[in-house]
Parts: sequence; structure tokens; C-alpha cells
Amino acid sequence: MAKRQRHNYKNLKIWQIGIEIVDDVYSIIENFPKDERFGLISQISRCSISIPSNIAEGSSRTDKSFSHFIDIALGSSFELETQLIIAFKRKYINKEQLTKIELKIQEFQKMTMGFQNKL
Repeated sequence: MAKRQRHNYKNLKIWQIGIEIVDDVYSIIENFPKDERFGLISQISRCSISIPSNIAEGSSRTDKSFSHFIDIALGSSFELETQLIIAFKRKYINKEQLTKIELKIQEFQKMTMGFQNKL
């Protein structure tokens, strides 16, 4: 029986979008109030980093295990979306910023669910 091929995470579109989300998030949180450094800034940055990190970590595992890491990445994306809505309500970001990143997060979620269904 042939040895099972692992996924090269850097070639996965879902990982690439995850990296874009992290980059976008860091641009957004630069302008948050400094007193949020240990609050929302910390939560949002950790959450966004979790998305591509879990895809990378899971890519070296079996498909069943990879699916679990994808679940974690998806969960982080929904958590991130919620935190960004809170940032909007606190007036740390504007509607345009929120909408732009929400669309990217939703694209990630849709693609990731499709990818996961093919594992």
C-alpha cells in the first residue's frame, strides 16, 4: 500500500486566505486604543493567528485528525468575527473595515467547509 501523502499547507488556498486575514487583522488593530492591548487586541490577534496555524499543524496529520484541526480553525474564524463585531460596537473600527474583513472571513469559512467535506 502506498504511503499516504500529507497536505502541503502552503499550497492550500484556505491557509493562504488565513494568512491574509492575519495581515488584515494586524492592520486593523494598530489603531485600537492602547488600553485594549491586553484585552481585545490580544484576543483578536491570537484568534486570527490560530486560523492558519491550525491548518498548518493539521496538514501533517491523517485526514481524520486534519479535519479536527480544521474544526478548530473554523471555530477561531467565528470567534474572530464576533470579536470584530464587538470592536465595531466599541467604535474601534468602522462599518467599511468590518464589512471588508467579514467578507474575507466568510469566504474562508465557505472554502474551508468545502475542503473539509472532501477530506
